[in-house]
Amino acid sequence: MAHIEEHKETHTVQKEKQNYVMLDLGKTPKFGMPAFIQVVKRSLSLELLKGLGVTFREMINALFKGKMHTTKYPFEKLPISPRYRAIHEMLRLLESGHYRCIGCGLCEKICISNCIAMETRYDENQRKEVSQYTINFGRCIFCGYCAEVCPELAIVHGGRYENASEQRAGFSLFEDMLTPIDKLKEQKEFAGFGSISPNADENIKKTPLAY
Repeated sequence: MAHIEEHKETHTVQKEKQNYVMLDLGKTPKFGMPAFIQVVKRSLSLELLKGLGVTFREMINALFKGKMHTTKYPFEKLPISPRYRAIHEMLRLLESGHYRCIGCGLCEKICISNCIAMETRYDENQRKEVSQYTINFGRCIFCGYCAEVCPELAIVHGGRYENASEQRAGFSLFEDMLTPIDKLKEQKEFAGFGSISPNADENIKKTPLAY
């Protein structure tokens, strides 16, 4: 009961802060002739021209005065939350530039929408590598389980949310999710198991293993 009373008081305070203006529009006509008379009166009072005037005023402000109230998508995009879970990103190792995925298959097993498929093989050094990795974004529900279970932080959720494509094959390209090698320094790191330490740049040393 105390919670209900507190909610009522908050609603009353918010209502007092808002200045409502009651418009006397009269009664709504229910028959043909009164409705016709109402249309004639509103037309003679130039209400239509007033509305068009507001439209033209905002159009001139947007075109010539730079007062644009809309976002010029895709050239401009609205900011999103840093915790927004969108299209997946496959991260690389900062030392060698190789992708972090070790082919454990945990993301494929935990996926509840069955949209992740993975194939692995052994290279000439008998080192396990991922030969094919696909995510069907047409079925993905972006639950985030694959990113949470990854022991190497190889797969995370990024901020890219456009996944439109003319063909279904465009929903599962591994190369589109992988961090470009020329943008490796811009790669964002996430806290968790497998993430780098704050002084990682000082501790990184070249190793003879090209992985």
